[in-house]
Parts: sequence; C-alpha cells; structure tokens
Amino acid sequence: MGRLLGAQLRRDRWQLAIWVGGAGLLAFAAASAVGAEFAAEADRRGIVALAATNPAFMFLRGVPDGIEVGAVVFFTTFAFLGVMAGLLSTFLVVRHTRADEGLGRIELLGGGAATRTAPLVATLLLALLANALLGGAVGVGMLGAGLDAARAMLTGLTVAAIGLVFAGAAAIAAQLLPSSRGANGVSAAVVGGAYLIRGAGDALATPSADLTSAESSWLSWLSPIGWGQRVRPFGDIDLWPLLLCLGAAALLAGVALRLRASRDLGASLLQERPGRARAGRSLRSAGGLAWRLQRPTLLGWAAGAAVLGTMAGALAPAVADALDSNAALSELIRRLSPSTRGDALDIFTTAILGLAGVLAAAAGVQAMVRLRSEESEDRAELLLAAPLRRWRWMLAHVAVACLSVGVVALCAGLAAGIAFSMTGYPERLGSSVGAAAAHIPTALVFVGLVGVIFGVLPRLTAPLGWGLLTLGIVVGQFGDLLQLPQAVQDVSPFAHSPGLPADRLEPAALVVLATLAALAVALGVAAFRRRDVRS
Repeated sequence: MGRLLGAQLRRDRWQLAIWVGGAGLLAFAAASAVGAEFAAEADRRGIVALAATNPAFMFLRGVPDGIEVGAVVFFTTFAFLGVMAGLLSTFLVVRHTRADEGLGRIELLGGGAATRTAPLVATLLLALLANALLGGAVGVGMLGAGLDAARAMLTGLTVAAIGLVFAGAAAIAAQLLPSSRGANGVSAAVVGGAYLIRGAGDALATPSADLTSAESSWLSWLSPIGWGQRVRPFGDIDLWPLLLCLGAAALLAGVALRLRASRDLGASLLQERPGRARAGRSLRSAGGLAWRLQRPTLLGWAAGAAVLGTMAGALAPAVADALDSNAALSELIRRLSPSTRGDALDIFTTAILGLAGVLAAAAGVQAMVRLRSEESEDRAELLLAAPLRRWRWMLAHVAVACLSVGVVALCAGLAAGIAFSMTGYPERLGSSVGAAAAHIPTALVFVGLVGVIFGVLPRLTAPLGWGLLTLGIVVGQFGDLLQLPQAVQDVSPFAHSPGLPADRLEPAALVVLATLAALAVALGVAAFRRRDVRS
C-alpha cells in the first residue's frame, strides 16, 4: 500500500503543488486584501450590508456572517475554495482509478501482489492527504494574514472535509461509468451542482435586522458546500455540519470500495451500448468524427447551463418580492452600487449569466483538451496516416469547441428567458439570450489559447489549459478584492466580458476578443503543422 501511494503521489506531485499553493495564496491574498481595504468597521459593515441585501452577491459568494475581518474573508472566498477542493479531489480520484484501469495500469498491478481494492484504497488515502495539504495551506494562508489561528485552521479543515465528500462521490462514479471521460463529467457535474444548489439557497437567504448576516434557506442543506458554510468558523461555530461532511465522505468511500470489490476489472455497473457495425455517412469526415466524439460531453455542459439559466428565472420572483417589500433595501443597493444602471433583478441576472459564460469557456477548453487525448492515445496518428491534413483535423475539433461555447451560452440564456416568461417577466426573454451570447467571444479566447498550447507545448495542454481558465476566473472574480492593479485585471478575458443587462454593451470589445481568439487558433494550427505527432 505504501508503494502504491508513493507511486501515485510521485505522478501527482507537481499538480498537487499547484493546487495546494494556489489555494494557500488565494486565502492569504484575500485575507490580506480585506484587512487592508476594509480596515475600518464602517467599511466592512457597508460591504456586508450590500451582500446581505443582494441575492446575486450571495449566489456567487455565500451568505455573510458578521463584520469581523475573518467573517468577511470567509463568505467572499469559501464557496470558491470548496469548488477548488472538489475539482482537485474528483480529477485525482478518476485519474488513478477509471483512467488507469482503461490504460491497463491497474491490470499490471493486479498481476502482482496487489488486491482488487488496493489501488482504490491508495487513491482514497492520496485524496485524504491532498485535501489535508489543501486545507492546511488555506489555514496557514489565513493565519499568515493575521487571522485567528484556531478559526483559520478550522476553515482549512472545513475545506478539506468538503473535498473528501467529492472524492467519495468521484470514487463511486468511477465504478459506475465505463470511461474516465464519463466519470470526470459526472463528478464535475456533482461539484457544479453543489455550487449551484448552495447558490440558490443563499440567494433566498433572509438577512438579519441589522444587515450584518443572513440565514440561508433550507436548499443549502442539499449541498456539501452549504454544509461547510454552516460551520461558521468566524462566527458562532457549529461543528455538526463538519461531522456531517466527514461522515458522508466515509460512507461514500465505503460504498465505492464495496462496488469495486464486486465488479470485474474493466467492467462497469453502467454498460456502454454497442455501436453499429458500420459507421454512418457523418463519420466519413474529420468534422463528423470530432462531433461524434464530443457530442456526449457537449450535451452534459448544455444541460448544466440550462439548469443554471432556469435558476435565474425561477428565483426572479423571490428576488423581486424581497426588494418590493422593503424599499429601504432597494435604496441601499442603489446607494452602495451607484455605477450600476439596472435594478437589483438586472444585477441578479447578470451575475448568473456571467457564470454561464464561465461554463461556456470550460466547455470549450474541455473540447480542445480532447485534441491532446486523441494524440497521446495514438488515434490521431492513425487518422493522419490517411489522406487527412493536419490543419483539417485540428480545425474540426476547434469547430466543435466553438460550437460547444455557443450552444452552452445560448442554452443558459434561452432557459433563463423561458423561466422568466413563466414567472411573469416575458420581456426578459430576448435580453437573457443576448446577455448570455455576449459572453461567447470571451469564452472563445480560451479556446484559442488552448489551441496555442496544443501546438507549442502539447504535453501541457490539459494542465495549462485548465490553469489559464482558473487564473482568468480568479483574476476576474477576485481582482478587486485582491487589490490587483487594473492592468493585471485587464489581462483576464473575463474582465472585458460585458455584464448585460446591468452594464452597457461595448461592441468594440467583443470584436477585439473575437479577433484575438481567431489569431490564437491560427497560431496554434501553424505550430501543430510544424511539429511532430507525439505520444
């Protein structure tokens, strides 16, 4: 077991270092920035009051729980740290279970002294170690910024516990699904769903009379991230939700081990349907093949975007009623956000459809990362041995990636518009679709960047591609909080994405983003044509 764990740790040492270091730096930078930017109690009271009365803010970040520096840091960063822990855990578990099984590595281990469940046990131990390191980095980062030591370390422990819950869920997905792509997709959807459910519960939160805190609705109890939020490390500490996270993680891990012990190597509890004996006409072209390979993934992203858009419209009456019933809250939002044109419902819609832009970018990145999988697993070499030009093969996948971006964004906008129409706001149908579509050029920039990485540094396509997307999100979401210079914030494409309907549309910015995306794709294709095909 020690050798298995050591081998897995060696393979993941650099990825773990990036995840752990990034989480620690984010926690330290956020705590330092809040302590410097909102040193005065009056300033913290103002930002907390804005959050407690703004459903969009609470959907994205969480519910406030006091005006102390630590409390402000916690509610502004905890949900994002929980997502980081979840994605780290799910990718790690699937990589060392279903992916290694598909590549034949676990079969080699099974031919030796390793038992059937030993690789999964080693993976779960590695997930425990990785989340402990991640949580420790978060705690040390907050401690280094001057926050209370015990409460900072409790925050890190809570983040680690959330990661363990998602690790157990990913272990079950690896037993149920026949491919690593399917297991990764379902596991990532669980993380995203937990974030959205927590966001919906927080958007419906009830603010306190003095606007220094808010109480989430019952929906947040359906999300592990919501459980962690209720620990309240910088408020009235409640350890029962933390114990719930640890208990759920242990239960899910036990179920995964039981499922692994009862199935054959290479099998899955959910079987793939056998394909047809002969390919259809659509598979006779590079574009048709790329579409067939990416279609299930695109459908998954589109479904997630549709759920997100539906939430925007479904929560609209609650947001409007909360503001209509209290004119003082509406006035406070206008006073604390003087630069915003729209009303509170516009701000809420902008925030949720902004997340749709992030989903669209992630769908495009995943479609482009598939290029590297096709190359490293030698399928690209077989195709390129036929009379198929390199540029045509790569552009086929680029076209599917661009299609993925457009479909995901428009599904979110259309779902939001339909939900608005059903809840009494039919005039928002067209504006919702337009607001979601405005994020497409920004998402296409990431498609182009991954294309450049694939052409120049193919082995780093996945880590650099996802890393750039994560960096863009952090700079775009936390740039103001971290007091980053405006020049640094402008590097992120998300900083130039129009926030409709609350902000004004600037067509010039969209044209520049689309041009940059096209130039990046052209550069990536040119670089791929000049290098060798590598495994």
